[in-house]
Amino acid sequence: MSSVPFHYVDLRTFCYATEDDRRVEQALRTFLPGEYPIERADSEGHYGDRIVVLSARVENADEIRHVLSQVATLSDIETVKAELDDRVDDNCSFFLTFDKQAAFRGDVARGDGITLRAKVEAYPAKREHAVANARELLEEL
Repeated sequence: MSSVPFHYVDLRTFCYATEDDRRVEQALRTFLPGEYPIERADSEGHYGDRIVVLSARVENADEIRHVLSQVATLSDIETVKAELDDRVDDNCSFFLTFDKQAAFRGDVARGDGITLRAKVEAYPAKREHAVANARELLEEL
């Protein structure tokens, strides 16, 4: 993968009151290079319960490649390629969600808990160009 057709990759997860912050952070780190900085934002649920939002924005090309190398380990990456038309929105953003529990174990699996949003480079910035660029990248993985 010579060039990376993403401006940035955002990863985000929620840590609910019933979860251990360190374990949820460890799950998010499955996708991140080394000791990449993670932002924490404290929030509150509808019933006053504590929610911590953990997020990271990866903008450096080498670090984006690291995130994508983790995505490439998905057992159903071919399904993701087939769903690209549904995974890229009109703002040229590519979305994918991962299983938080699997990520805690160091595995990469589709599911709920961790959201990846990647801004796809597309000139001009049109959805069809973004889908084509994302498809080309996923074929290289």
